[in-house]
Amino acid sequence: MTYRHGLVIGKFYPPHAGHHALIDAAAAACDRVTVVVAPSTRESLPLELRVDWLRAAHPPHVRIVGSYDDHPVDYGDPAVWDLHMAVFRAAVGADHVDAVFSGEPYGAELARRFGAVAVTVRRDALPVSGTAIRADPVAHWSQLGPGVRSWLTRRVIVVGAESTGTTTLARALAHHFRLRGGVWAHTRWVPEYGRELTERKLAALRAADPDARVEHVTWDRADFVTVAQAQNAAEDEAARAGSPILFGDTDALATTVWEERYLGSASPAVRALVRPPHLYLLTDHERVPFVDDGLRDGQGVRPWMTRRFVETLAAQDVPHRALTGSYPDRLRAAVTACDALLARGWSWAPPISPKP
Repeated sequence: MTYRHGLVIGKFYPPHAGHHALIDAAAAACDRVTVVVAPSTRESLPLELRVDWLRAAHPPHVRIVGSYDDHPVDYGDPAVWDLHMAVFRAAVGADHVDAVFSGEPYGAELARRFGAVAVTVRRDALPVSGTAIRADPVAHWSQLGPGVRSWLTRRVIVVGAESTGTTTLARALAHHFRLRGGVWAHTRWVPEYGRELTERKLAALRAADPDARVEHVTWDRADFVTVAQAQNAAEDEAARAGSPILFGDTDALATTVWEERYLGSASPAVRALVRPPHLYLLTDHERVPFVDDGLRDGQGVRPWMTRRFVETLAAQDVPHRALTGSYPDRLRAAVTACDALLARGWSWAPPISPKP
């Protein structure tokens, strides 16, 4: 190794391939590296997430620390530099810094103030910036790591009573967006975990009684917690590797309605697992024939479930769209709603800008 202790400082708003290349360059040249994540509190991306994402992407000899820095940015004012250096030194600790790695013009002054060598890492190979990503995340999707993608992904959840086409619609929407190519080619959808659990429960019953039917399957509170947890985990995993939009066949909020149907009420444990997506699509039961595929037993309660979903969604601070009519009508309406969601873009609180 060339240096004993290297230092990288930045806002990482958000972390991107250029940041990772900079840290990798420092890691290759140093016995150990400290990366200081130093955003202002006004920024809309939580500090702890940035720290977690960077830790997941780099080896153990790279130490990631976070510290808020709300001081003004004026590279020509020594007094302002002193304020920032107090934050940086506190984050780094007492250990001497031998080299400061940076791709920014201020890197030389930062290194001088640490009494370290300034190592400039050229950004030519990865000409991307946090500013450009915040302006258009979709255009720079390939420059983002799994954690950032998951956080930015627009999540669209399809809910509805039994046999109203939630699975068909979620799958069709993912297929529709994949056909757009480019970044959209990786669009994913998340199947309903509750159906998988039903299949396993029924198979276990039939192992003892071949004549067992889905009506014989029983549910308890713990089952619904399991369903909500598994659905959340599968959704997060899909978002880490997919496109800027993700489709889910039900979620934890839908699980509260199913729990109410089978057990009479929704439990606090399941409600605590509810996470608001960016859009709900509700499939109405009208004009949709009930198909008994051996795992369904709710034909008679479809009107009640549709009403409960309408009431439940109305109480959420999340946009939702009811889908009625023929299947082509529903798909067109769903695509329109998703396109409108994407057209609204992403909102970022502005960072503290350098003084001209």
